[in-house]
Amino acid sequence: MNTYTFFITSFIIILIPGTGVIYTISVGISKGKKASMIAAFSCTAGIVPHLCISIALSSLLVKMSSEAFTIMKLLGVLYLLYLGARMILSKTKLELENMKTEYSSVSIVRRGILINLLNPKLTLFFFSFLPQYINSNGEDYVIESLIYGLTFMLLTLVVFIGYGILAGTAKKLIIRSPKKMNLLEKFFGIIFVIFAVQLALSPL
Repeated sequence: MNTYTFFITSFIIILIPGTGVIYTISVGISKGKKASMIAAFSCTAGIVPHLCISIALSSLLVKMSSEAFTIMKLLGVLYLLYLGARMILSKTKLELENMKTEYSSVSIVRRGILINLLNPKLTLFFFSFLPQYINSNGEDYVIESLIYGLTFMLLTLVVFIGYGILAGTAKKLIIRSPKKMNLLEKFFGIIFVIFAVQLALSPL
């Protein structure tokens, strides 16, 4: 069990931009640092069910229903497409004075949680990733899995907050141009559509 290797590997994995990172960055750029931190917490919270499922059913992976994963995968694809299309087709100018009324903390939390909650690949990731660093069996296996899983979530939260703060800082540089903000929203929308296509085509 190499804790150092776990930290390094996890950090690299988390740094790679995924749907959660892109969502946090887009929120940070369009709505500021505070909103990006809310998004970071929400995306991290969306990991919890996947972690719990992977630990509870790690020994039953090969027996799990492929239909259940297919349904979750389809829901994830549809939700990412919805977010992408909504951002691409948006005609709203993201001016500073409109942000508080147009986006509430509740909607940021809801979207952040759903982005990761509806991604079945996270469960499969924990299935394949955590056991590599756990040597114990029985109850100790569950405890160690929880420790490593929670550590991964903490690293995720820290990295996402970092991305969000940087994006919130960048917001100050472009907030004076509503056109640039609108183009950025469409750019992030295209990325969400790409993620949806990748998820739809990926094997479970």
